[in-house]
Amino acid sequence: MSLLNVGARALLANQVALQTTGHNIANVSTAGYSRQNVAMETVQGQFTGSGYIGNGVQVATILRNHNELLTRQAAAAQAVQAGDTVRAERLGQLQDVFQGGTSGLGAAITDMLNSLADVVSSPTDITARTVTLTRMDEMAARMRSSAEQLQEIAYSVNEQLQNDATRVNSLAKSIADVNEQIARVKGNGQTPNDLLDKRDQLIRELNQFIQTTQIPADDGTVGVFIGGSQALVLGGKASEVLIAESQQFPGSQLTQLFFKPAGGSPVELNEGMLGGGEVAGLLRFANQDLAEGRNLLGRMALAIGRTMNYQQGMGLTLDGQAGKPLFSEPDKAPGYTSGTAQGFIDFQTPLGTSEFAASDYEVRFTGGPTPTGEVPGQIIRLSDGKTINVANLMASAGTQMDGLTFKFSTAGAVNERVLFKPFASAAANIQALVYSPRELAAANPISSAMGTSNAGSLQLAELKATGQHWDATAGKVVATGVLNLPPAGGVQLTYRDGPPSGFVITGTNDQPLNLPPPAPYTPGTTVVPYVPGEPIRIDGWSITLQGTPKDGDTVTVGDAKLSGDWYTRNAGNASALMALRDVKMFDESTLSDGYAGLMAQVGTRTQSAQYAAKLSDSIASNLEASRTAVSGVNLDEEAARLIQYQQAYQASAKMLQIAQNIFDNLIQTMGR
Repeated sequence: MSLLNVGARALLANQVALQTTGHNIANVSTAGYSRQNVAMETVQGQFTGSGYIGNGVQVATILRNHNELLTRQAAAAQAVQAGDTVRAERLGQLQDVFQGGTSGLGAAITDMLNSLADVVSSPTDITARTVTLTRMDEMAARMRSSAEQLQEIAYSVNEQLQNDATRVNSLAKSIADVNEQIARVKGNGQTPNDLLDKRDQLIRELNQFIQTTQIPADDGTVGVFIGGSQALVLGGKASEVLIAESQQFPGSQLTQLFFKPAGGSPVELNEGMLGGGEVAGLLRFANQDLAEGRNLLGRMALAIGRTMNYQQGMGLTLDGQAGKPLFSEPDKAPGYTSGTAQGFIDFQTPLGTSEFAASDYEVRFTGGPTPTGEVPGQIIRLSDGKTINVANLMASAGTQMDGLTFKFSTAGAVNERVLFKPFASAAANIQALVYSPRELAAANPISSAMGTSNAGSLQLAELKATGQHWDATAGKVVATGVLNLPPAGGVQLTYRDGPPSGFVITGTNDQPLNLPPPAPYTPGTTVVPYVPGEPIRIDGWSITLQGTPKDGDTVTVGDAKLSGDWYTRNAGNASALMALRDVKMFDESTLSDGYAGLMAQVGTRTQSAQYAAKLSDSIASNLEASRTAVSGVNLDEEAARLIQYQQAYQASAKMLQIAQNIFDNLIQTMGR
């Protein structure tokens, strides 16, 4: 009987080994499956006077080939890889919006400015004026088209985020269900290998969407956490995530992930807290990359619109009227907060477009009102974190930063934050406003004439209205848009041979900006230095002279409308409009180079993201290969084991056959 028992145990043990090997082979292509091995142990021998007689073998357990550290590292690396990959893909779409060539926005801007050349050469040519206005309308249309493409990308990103949130919730529920199953079978003393594989695979799939950390519990369950400490799964219970607009800045369309524990209030998680995963990559793209692209485009639209409107307002139309705005532009940009503060960015201030930074801004109230009623705070440029401290955010004149004026009508509570997005909608709303060619303000409102008795070679190089004046409060020259027209007799510049040499100016008491306060100045007496090719700026206009004047040579600047219809044949303001293409406007780049700079910034981000995606993909692939080397099924090895266990099974069966024959012979012998 002992021989029969030994054979039976061997037969059963090798049958389990064969079944386990077959299970491995069957699951060779199953995602997340870990190879299993049969662990056998010797059955305790029977004691006799001759020693212990062996009782065969039995199956101790089924081992799961698994390395917890490699599994977690591979899952974390896959989360980073998924986030980098989806961000690189979306940045590729963003780069396609800002394309070059003749169909790009840069070409439309260049064509618009170049078309003014024909107006300069022939200011009364209606056809030339019509072409210019058509180019302006086309440029505005391409701005809006680019903004619409950005909006379409934002919509698709939001839809993908919603789908990812649904998938995260589904996977979290599945992990909780598997946790319950594992906890129920944990008490039998054996490891539920297939359930553990299933849970690990679900966690790996979850990490494709949002990076997690796992903490095992004593009952065999695993707690899954996101955002550092938010429990997405605890035992058999799963919480939820949802994608919605930021609660901190309602109305701003700033998309965030919210964690909603069972029975609790939602907790806002930003992309910086999530680590990796598609959700983190998409949120980073939406709130950083796409926001920058929208700000770059909006800054360009607002700067072009404001600058050209300003210069258009400095000129005269064919009917002798002041120029009307060429493009629509916003008066203000609202602030977004969930608190009590009410504020906005005021654009109706002195022109400062060259200072614009393509960024959103955050204002923080750092303290309550002082005894004198001042409310301290900070203004933070979110693109690079630059911060200025403000003594009183409630000042009626507002606070200026980067050419923007921040104003508040209602103060916020201490530590309240207000978000400003000054350029977010500028490109989407830009419109060309002038359609009549006669309304293009090509002429200067001022005229000039050289003295008839001049003996030198003095010549006029440029005359234009600038609207620039000295701002004593700011301590600098600002473009106010105010032009002081010369009196009936005009403003006369008379050259003095010196020393010192230069011009004395009569006909106005305004101090030339060439000698800004607090430099002493006496009208008609103080000599303004003359440098050929350098403008003399006064009364909101500037005149640039060339040549070598003689003592007593004069130049008279007068009101253009007092000179008959001279202004209809003048194109000084059209020249000033065309000259805007060479004005530094975007991060020390000229208007004509601004779009190229925009393309370069987006392209740099795209290349950086693509490199990061390749790097993280390589790391994730290597870690997955290491994990698979431990847990994966090798068909060659399994085939060898199959033969091994088959032979052992056959030998065990032969043992039973021999034991049966011995038993039969024994029975027959005893029967005689």
